[in-house]
Amino acid sequence: MKALDSDKSWQLFLKTVDKITSVENRFSKNLEKKGKEMLKKCWGLPIAIIDVARQKAKQRLSGMAWEEIFDSIDLSESLKLLEPMYFELEEVLKPHFLLLSLFKENAIMRDEKLEQIWAANGLVFDGGITDLADRSIIEVFGQGFYMTKTKCHLNPLLHMLSIRKAEEEMGLEVLRSNGNSRPSQNARHRVIHCGREKFNYFTNQDSEQLLSLIFLGGGGYLDNASSSYWESFERLKILDIEDFGLKTLSDSIGTLIELSYMGLRNNHLQEIPRSFGGLKKLEALDIAHNFMVEVPDVLWEMDSLRHLHMSNVIFRKALKVDALQNLDSLTYVSIYDLHMSNVNKLQKLGIEEVDENSDLDTLFATLAKTSYFPVVLVRGFRYRSMPCLDEIGGIRYLKTLKLDGRIGRLPSADTLPHFIRSIILVNTCLDEDPMPILEKLRSLAHLKLRNAYTGREMVTQGDGFFCLEVLCIKDLWNLRKIQVDDEAMYRVEEIEISNCPKLDTIPEGIRKMSKLQKFKMVTTKHIATKIRKSGLTSNIFEVDIYP
Repeated sequence: MKALDSDKSWQLFLKTVDKITSVENRFSKNLEKKGKEMLKKCWGLPIAIIDVARQKAKQRLSGMAWEEIFDSIDLSESLKLLEPMYFELEEVLKPHFLLLSLFKENAIMRDEKLEQIWAANGLVFDGGITDLADRSIIEVFGQGFYMTKTKCHLNPLLHMLSIRKAEEEMGLEVLRSNGNSRPSQNARHRVIHCGREKFNYFTNQDSEQLLSLIFLGGGGYLDNASSSYWESFERLKILDIEDFGLKTLSDSIGTLIELSYMGLRNNHLQEIPRSFGGLKKLEALDIAHNFMVEVPDVLWEMDSLRHLHMSNVIFRKALKVDALQNLDSLTYVSIYDLHMSNVNKLQKLGIEEVDENSDLDTLFATLAKTSYFPVVLVRGFRYRSMPCLDEIGGIRYLKTLKLDGRIGRLPSADTLPHFIRSIILVNTCLDEDPMPILEKLRSLAHLKLRNAYTGREMVTQGDGFFCLEVLCIKDLWNLRKIQVDDEAMYRVEEIEISNCPKLDTIPEGIRKMSKLQKFKMVTTKHIATKIRKSGLTSNIFEVDIYP
C-alpha cells in the first residue's frame, strides 16, 4: 500500500495497460504529461493505479483515443477494492480509522491532536496508531518515537474511504457551502467545509445529537452565528475550528458542558471568554498560534484539563499549574507567566520568552523534584540568547529536550541527563561543533539539528553516538564537511540532510553503517548528481535524493 511517486505510478500504469492491450503503447511527451496528471488522483496507491489502468485499457480496446481517455478518471471501483482493508481490521481498530474522516483531505496530522480526538471518543492512541501504521494505512513520520512530535498522513483515497464508511456506520455528515446539502437531525458527527459563501441555516433542531463539529476552511459562517446557535449542541464532545480565521468567540460556548476537546489553533482570537471556566469536562484546549490572545484567570476552574496548548498568550495573573491537578502537558507558556511548585502530574512542559535574565535554574530544580519528567521544551525570546542549561542534569529521567533559540554553548556531556533519548536543537546558532558533546550521550537515539550550528565542519570520533538511530540535519548554511569515524553511529537507521547548500559530500563512513536503511537528502541539482555518482548510498535500502 506504500504510495508510489509520479514516475513509478506511470510505469505501473504502462505495464498494466500494455499487458491488457497486448501491445507496447508509446506516448508523446504531451500525452505522457496528461496521463501523469490524471494519475495524480490515484495518490500513488498501486491498487488504484492498476484499477484505473484496466479501465483505460478497456476503453482503448473499444476504439477510444488516448487523448479522450486521459480526460477523466473514475475511482468508484478503486474505493470498492479498498473496502476489504477496512473489513479486515479488528473491531476495536475500526473506530480509529473512521474518526480519520474528521480531518482535512491529505492533511498532515499532529499526533497530539489525533490522540486527543481519539481519547474524546474513548479510544487508545498508542495501540491504534501502531496498528494502522503497521498496515500502511497511516504513514507516521517526523521526529521519532521519543521526539516531541510525530506527524501522521492518511492517503487521500483512504480518507475518501474513511468518509464513506463513517457516513454508513457512525452518522458522519459532510456539508459544503457551495452545495445544496442540508443538515440532518440524525447526524452524530458533522464536518462543515466553509468558503466565501454563507450558510443560510442556524437551527437548533439539527444539532441535538451531534458529538463532533468540525469547521474546515474559513469565511463568514460563524460571524453570523447567534449566541443561541451554540446553546443547541448539548451533547457535543469535539469542537474543532482550526485555521479558520476566527476573530471572536461567543460566551455561550461555555454552555457546551460535555466538551472534551476544543481546537482553536491558528486563528485571530483576541480574547478567550470567561465562560470557558464552566467547561468542567474539557480535557484538551488548543489555543496556540493566536497572537497575543488574552486568557482570563479561569483555567484553574477546568477540573478535567489534561492538555493545554498555547503560544504568545497574555495572562492577567500568573498561571497556577498546581491548581490544574490533572494537567499532563503544557505548551507553550511564558516563563514569566508560570507559577509552579508541585509538578508531580505534569509530563511535558514548554516554556517561551526565555532570555539571558530568565531563572532557568530554579525552574529545573522544581522539575527535578518529580521522579519522572520526560519532556522539556525551551524557546528563546526573539533574537536574545538563552542562558546555559548547566542545571538541567537535575532532571534525571528527562527523555526529550528541545531548545529553540540562541544559546552561547551547550552544557557538557556530564551535565546533561544520562537517560536522555532525544535532543532537538533549533535556531541555536552555536559557534562550536555540538557533536563532541552530543556523541558522548550513550542513550541518545534521535538527534535533530536545524539552523543549530554556524561552523563549517562536524566531527564524530571513536564510537560516538553509541545508540543513535535517527539523525536529521537541516538548514546548516555554512556546513561543508561531515566526518564520521568508522566505529561511530553504527546503529543509525535513518539519516536526513536538507538545505545544507555547501555540503557537497557525505562521509565515507556511511559505508560502514550496516543498519542504515533510509537516506534522504534535499540539496542543489549539482550536488544531488554528485552524491548519486559517488556510490556511497548504493547499499542503502531506501534512498531519496532530491532533485
